[in-house]
Amino acid sequence: MLFESRNEPRDMARSGALTECMVKVYWWMAFALVVSGVCAWIVGSSEGLAEVFIGNRIVFFGLILAEIGLVLGISAGINKLSAATASALFILYSALNGITLSVVFLVYTATSVAQVFGITAATFAVMATVGTVTKKDLTSLGNLLFMALIGLIIASVVNMFWANDTLYWICSYAGVLIFIGLTAYDAQKVKKMYLAADPDDTEQIGRIAVIGALELYLDFVNLFLYLLRIFGRRR
Repeated sequence: MLFESRNEPRDMARSGALTECMVKVYWWMAFALVVSGVCAWIVGSSEGLAEVFIGNRIVFFGLILAEIGLVLGISAGINKLSAATASALFILYSALNGITLSVVFLVYTATSVAQVFGITAATFAVMATVGTVTKKDLTSLGNLLFMALIGLIIASVVNMFWANDTLYWICSYAGVLIFIGLTAYDAQKVKKMYLAADPDDTEQIGRIAVIGALELYLDFVNLFLYLLRIFGRRR
């Protein structure tokens, strides 16, 4: 009993620090979503900017390649980057992603975009909470979902040339299920990363917050895009 009482304050402090870390993760994620949303709206509502960034294929695909490079760079170099540098690269990525996502405002009505965003936010919040509080290890689920994601990417690329409506809808619903599951998995992974880290190492905690926010941001955006394919109303 004495041993438990001595460790109780330490456990409470650890729990409080974990909560603070998770709040920081979701703050960065929310901030990145705001940056993406503002950039998407600015470009999507301007014919001139839309022509420059979306109408020009070289520029558009250049932006996509830059986004892929940033994601890979942040993910691979997160342990070498300072927390400040990782944060700056993450915000740069969210801005570029917002520009490419401006096509959403050109294809779908603003009302349906807002409605689907609300559905996405509610679904994401539920699954992120489940992933954070569940005692069940979701590692095996994450591995299964990662393999399913590879299959989804291959099927989507094939359908770019095949243009089959049935495969399009299969990919859309599969994408929703995959990213719902990945949201719970990644939320738990972020929690595990923090628990394995040194709570007194502020740089390491900062890097965890950024990489965790990046992964959850990607889950949110992809879930939103697949739900938009299902529920969005085209112009």
